[in-house]
Amino acid sequence: MHRKSSRLAFLALLMILALLATQCAAPPAQQPAAPAAPAGEEASQAPAAAEKPFAGTELVLASMTDQYVAAFQYLIPLFEEETGIKVTLDPLGYVDLYQKLTADFVGHTGNYDLMTVDIVWTGEYAANGYTLPLDDFMERDKDQLALDDIMPVSWTLGEWEGKHWAYPLAGYANVLNYRKDVFAEKGLEPPKTQEQLLEYAKMLNDPENDFYGIALLGAKGPAVAQDYMVFVQQHGSSILDENGKPAINTPKNVEILEFFGKLFDYAPPGATDYWWDQRETAFRSGKVAMMEGWSIARAGYENPEISSVVGKVDIALAPVAEGMEPKYGFGGWGIGINADSENAEAAWEFIKWLTSPEIQKEWIRHDGAPIRRSTLEDPELNQEYPWFPVLLESFEKGDGDYRPRIPEYSIIQDALGTTVNAYLVGEMTAQEALDQAQAQVEAALK
Repeated sequence: MHRKSSRLAFLALLMILALLATQCAAPPAQQPAAPAAPAGEEASQAPAAAEKPFAGTELVLASMTDQYVAAFQYLIPLFEEETGIKVTLDPLGYVDLYQKLTADFVGHTGNYDLMTVDIVWTGEYAANGYTLPLDDFMERDKDQLALDDIMPVSWTLGEWEGKHWAYPLAGYANVLNYRKDVFAEKGLEPPKTQEQLLEYAKMLNDPENDFYGIALLGAKGPAVAQDYMVFVQQHGSSILDENGKPAINTPKNVEILEFFGKLFDYAPPGATDYWWDQRETAFRSGKVAMMEGWSIARAGYENPEISSVVGKVDIALAPVAEGMEPKYGFGGWGIGINADSENAEAAWEFIKWLTSPEIQKEWIRHDGAPIRRSTLEDPELNQEYPWFPVLLESFEKGDGDYRPRIPEYSIIQDALGTTVNAYLVGEMTAQEALDQAQAQVEAALK
């Protein structure tokens, strides 16, 4: 029995070896083909490709180094993962950004696909065709954009003569930041008028203890020009006449410049050289009682890594001249597409995604600034940012044109940036300063 079993096992082994040899020797044409993918699997692969139509596209974004650059840094990787589009961020200071963008536009080099656009550059970019008008994109995709949710004043961040040359990105309210602990100690409420602002600046000024009433922008260039224009707006005046022509040296504007100069009597030493970052540093360091400025900075006062006034600050509506119907300075940034970009559709995809209601909450939570009513009224965000009701009221009564968005804006800013600083440092009178600015603008516009 044992021998028979052994023979049968041996014969079975020989048959298996023969079968294996036959299969290995079969020509390639006789080998079974790989099984076809099931129809359902092919169908599932097709939509995946359709969901990332711009995968592999590379965009370059030039951005001002305002606080919202941190939101870009957080959100861009999420956008890249979702769309397959690569976005390279180039953060630049204000002057460098303007100069590099201008060189890119004029030279038609197309180095940047996307750029943050200061509200006051809108008219210039439109007149020269530097950025693409976005209206066709907006009309095509209006069902995806929730346009009615964007605050009306936010459209001034990119609109010119009925077309949109940049899309709203980050809306700033000009607000009064104040030391609530100091005000409580003195039994004061935030000033509601410009006259009170000057009174409080004098009252709270204590230079012997290195504490000052107010921080201001005084540096020669865009900083002092823009700060002076804020006060022109808050006193109910304008640097343009009713026909939109420069009217810088009016008696009212001279009077406002003299008022502006008085505030510097209660500012920290060296304030006539302050740019935005130096003004912020003075306030965050705890040596200043009040500071008008853009609302984008408010969250940073609660960050102990950069602020010595955590828990000691609040904001109020910017004070306006007594008897004036309240209107509040509005500014900030749009985001535009370079007219020379070869990737306009992918760039528009980035704009749509970034400004969508869903993404805006994370934009805010990473130092972005609002553009939507739903963002400003969101219950969770109001818990996290209890100053949002002040911003909402400021946006609702916002004035996005006090710094005129005309193509000639940079000429006006350059003139005021020189002459207002000259007045502040005692080189000329207020009348002489504005007369010179008016003459400089008129000569440049001839």
